[in-house]
Order: sequence, then structure tokens, then C-alpha cells
Amino acid sequence: MSDKFFFKGRQDARQNHVKQGFLTNAAQKKGTKKFPLSLTVISEARKAELTKIVAEAGLYADITIDTQKGAVESISELDALLNTGGTIKLDKTPSRNEPCSCGSGKKFKKCCG
Repeated sequence: MSDKFFFKGRQDARQNHVKQGFLTNAAQKKGTKKFPLSLTVISEARKAELTKIVAEAGLYADITIDTQKGAVESISELDALLNTGGTIKLDKTPSRNEPCSCGSGKKFKKCCG
């Protein structure tokens, strides 16, 4: 007879997921002291410009200069953080029995609703 009817609890012990190498803290916010942005620029002037932008935004970044021929600037992480959209908030519409917003003193359902 099967022991599933008599056993109380878990039959198979769970493996410890931390020891397997899984990333357990998924909230790694880029641009903080612990997880700075990694930016690559091609000139010293551009580094000074990006340092100013990062400081104004209140972020932290490791900026390296790549002076090799054909080097490409890599600032996509910074662009993604600076161009995030804000939360859109909509005005609450009045319910049927609230006073009308036009100022007539009537209920919304009798005036504008």
C-alpha cells in the first residue's frame, strides 16, 4: 500500500537553492554604491561630462576610458536609467451620488453624469 495516505509532511526534502548558485536577491538596483553602472567613453572630456550627469542624477558609476582605434562608447545603462517614464496618475471620476464638480450643487448623476 502507498505511504502517501499515512505520511504527514513533505516526502521529498527540498534542496537548498542557495547552494546551487541561484541568484536569491533579485533586487539589484543599478547605479547604487553596491552595484555601480559600468560606462565606457572614448575621451577625457566625455568622461568629465558623464561624471557631471551621473552626479546630478544621484547615481554611482565606474567610468573607463577606451582610447583604442575604433572604440565604441557604451553608456546604454545610464540612458536606460535616465529615460525611465514616471507613473501616470488619472483623476478620479466622481461617483454617481457625489456632488457635481461643475459647482451646481446637484448630484453628479442628475447634472453631468
